[in-house]
Amino acid sequence: MATSGGDQQWGCNARAYAWQDEYGDVGPKYPELELELFGDPTIRHDRVGLDFSQIESIEVQQEGPTKIDPISSFRDAGVHPAMLENIELCGYENPTPIQKFTIPSILMGHDVIGIAQTGSGKTAAYLIPILSKLMGKAKKLAAFRPNPLTFREGIDEVTAEPLVLIVVPTRELAVQIFNEARKLCYRTMLRPGVVYGGVPVKEQTLLLQKGCDVLIGTPGRLVDFIQRPKVLTLRRLRYMVIDEADELLNDDWSEELNPILSGGEQDEGNVKFSLFSATFPKAARDLAKNYLAASHVRFRVGRAGSTTANIKQIVLQAEAHEKKELLVKLLEEMHGIRTIIFVNSRQAADNLDDFLFNMHLPVTSMHSDRTQQEREAAMRAFRSGNAPILIATGVTARGIDVQNVLHVINYDMPSIDYGGIEEYTHRIGRTGRIGHRGVATSFLSERDEPMASVLTRTLLETNQEIPDFLQQYVPEGEARNNLKFEADSDFDPNDYAGAGDAWGGDAGNDAGNAATGDAWGGGGDGGNTGGGNAWGADNGGKTGAGDAWGADTAAPVAAW
Repeated sequence: MATSGGDQQWGCNARAYAWQDEYGDVGPKYPELELELFGDPTIRHDRVGLDFSQIESIEVQQEGPTKIDPISSFRDAGVHPAMLENIELCGYENPTPIQKFTIPSILMGHDVIGIAQTGSGKTAAYLIPILSKLMGKAKKLAAFRPNPLTFREGIDEVTAEPLVLIVVPTRELAVQIFNEARKLCYRTMLRPGVVYGGVPVKEQTLLLQKGCDVLIGTPGRLVDFIQRPKVLTLRRLRYMVIDEADELLNDDWSEELNPILSGGEQDEGNVKFSLFSATFPKAARDLAKNYLAASHVRFRVGRAGSTTANIKQIVLQAEAHEKKELLVKLLEEMHGIRTIIFVNSRQAADNLDDFLFNMHLPVTSMHSDRTQQEREAAMRAFRSGNAPILIATGVTARGIDVQNVLHVINYDMPSIDYGGIEEYTHRIGRTGRIGHRGVATSFLSERDEPMASVLTRTLLETNQEIPDFLQQYVPEGEARNNLKFEADSDFDPNDYAGAGDAWGGDAGNDAGNAATGDAWGGGGDGGNTGGGNAWGADNGGKTGAGDAWGADTAAPVAAW
């Protein structure tokens, strides 16, 4: 049992948000946990590298029957005072464009679609308003939670009945969002949990039986538990978020996603839906029509699938036999910089890992054939700086969110038939996140010629240098000022929220309180996202996948 700064007693394990006594709607402060979650307070607001000048100028287009006034600061949003304190502890000073619009929208009760570049703050854009809305209502809405002092693990059967469900495509993204939720749930009396494949079901069953208000999970494991109604039911669900919706809504996931959306005993009339992604293909539009309210609002930050000017994009001509030598040269020139190298196959990841290891470079790798323990070990080595070079297949691009990734290398360009320019966008979005600057280098070979045209237009869109070998793909005349992208798939002229209902938006506009009906008094300035040093380990207080509850375990699920 640990003692908080207010001399109140926490029961069982404060790090797992389990407590003995009743504290009303806000839990006591716990300085040791604050330090673990948020990092050293003396440097929390001194994190450098942010360049909001680029993202402040991004246009936000909104569509739907209701015009939403953006917030200009977190204080304007009307969130709970305890949530404002958590925002400050996180170091968030200024809301990003997607946050300026989605936070007031969710607080006002709208279903929301958010289309924004990777690294734009989408996770906080939905966690902040959802958690704030539930504060003060959690005890009325939430399920019974066992007393941590008398609970008999493996004997007492308690069903998890989350109020919030966040569905994501990869294990890495699930852990990333769980770590963010753990910060924003601090003192809210809401308990986050995470489930995903690759670890024993029994361990996660024990986790769920201790209570869970905010559940993050991958489709396969969620379906496993939904089919065990004594372990998990969605009958109390109030919010469902589909994150990286474009990846989840492809045909490979449809079998698992459908029972989650409609087969978990949830009362669909009481569930608010949100979809977030960097692109918005037809499958996502179809789901929106089927599940989101007709009055839902949609926000598009920049062009769907576009990248950001904060990332310097370099394209080098390199055939297969030239790539390894060129790669080693790049890594030696940028010695010590945290770098992600993307390849297109698991075999390529293993082969390149062996090659760089034999070159005495500090490298690790991960792909879907690795066990969960191996993937988490690779991420810990990468986060800590012990292995600042990470080789990954494209699918893991959706789940890597590490501070100070300054360089992304597309050793293999994504295929035009598998992912195309959208996959390119997701990959390079691992750097230049939330106002930071980064570099993305791509090797382009003759076999990548189908990608050349759309890649050139992407470079032009963000004022990047066009190499000589791509000059032939530069549009001429007026076409250069009116770039067309076949991948622009987020706008359907047959949707109700078409051109006639579109509202122009400016991310920099000021607005009053857009959610006065749910406004809370109280203040609290924010701080900045960003952080840590450019070299070596993160020092911003971010927990790694293996340390999600501050325990010395291989996975967060085992640390309750």
